[in-house]
Amino acid sequence: MAVIAMTREMGTLGKDVAQGLAETLDLKIVHHELVEHSLAERLGVQESAVHHYLEGGATLLERWWIDKKKLSRVTALEVLELARQGNVIIRGWGATVLLRDLPNVLRIRVCAPMEFRVRVMMQRLGMDDASVARREIEQNDAAHSRVTQSLFGVKWEDPLLYHMVLNTSNVPTETCVRTLRLLVDAPAFQESEATRAALADKRLEWMIRSFLADRYPGPFKPVRIEVRVKDGIVILSGSVDHSQLSSAVAQTVREIPGVEEVESRLVVTHAYGGI
Repeated sequence: MAVIAMTREMGTLGKDVAQGLAETLDLKIVHHELVEHSLAERLGVQESAVHHYLEGGATLLERWWIDKKKLSRVTALEVLELARQGNVIIRGWGATVLLRDLPNVLRIRVCAPMEFRVRVMMQRLGMDDASVARREIEQNDAAHSRVTQSLFGVKWEDPLLYHMVLNTSNVPTETCVRTLRLLVDAPAFQESEATRAALADKRLEWMIRSFLADRYPGPFKPVRIEVRVKDGIVILSGSVDHSQLSSAVAQTVREIPGVEEVESRLVVTHAYGGI
């Protein structure tokens, strides 16, 4: 099953590339607007607050409502579930970052020079003023840069995040689609038992991170714990404040469905006397 993670700049015709590829391969296109309701429910906030935050237009109050770390966790779980279902193009959402360790996931970026993007937006929206279109594009770019940096600690413009970067000012949409079709069919991007196992491990890793963050709030939150999963075996490393917490964390992880074994390498710092 094909899984494609794509980012596109406003005005690059990236939406047309995604649509053409989806029609050619019978794939579902998903972007954050389609799952904002689910994210809002998990965060316990209004759906509009999530939408505004992801679009970079959140008010001060909405930014205060949104727990950025929790948003990154629930977003990761949503993206990984979509990848597990397969036959999907995931647009935006930090998917290129979250899925970069999975070898069968094709990561694509669609971009174009500013002058091209301005012309596209003016035509698409019936604008007469190029400066207005340019300002809209710059604001959108800045917003998405802030969100990806805030949630995932990366710059979405970094070409090293992608298998291919397409410049639609030089490469027509139809050619982009044909080129991507060739990549999707390449052996390197085929699903296998190994890629399914890697995805299951990545999904379990984020489930554990989310579960620990919810289970241990406040001053006893084990924020310095790193989680790695390989074939269902969980390796916990980092530090906790006392031995009771170390034991409790390991036992909590053992009870999570899908965990085969827990190897604890946690170091106790004795910063606190007890739970």
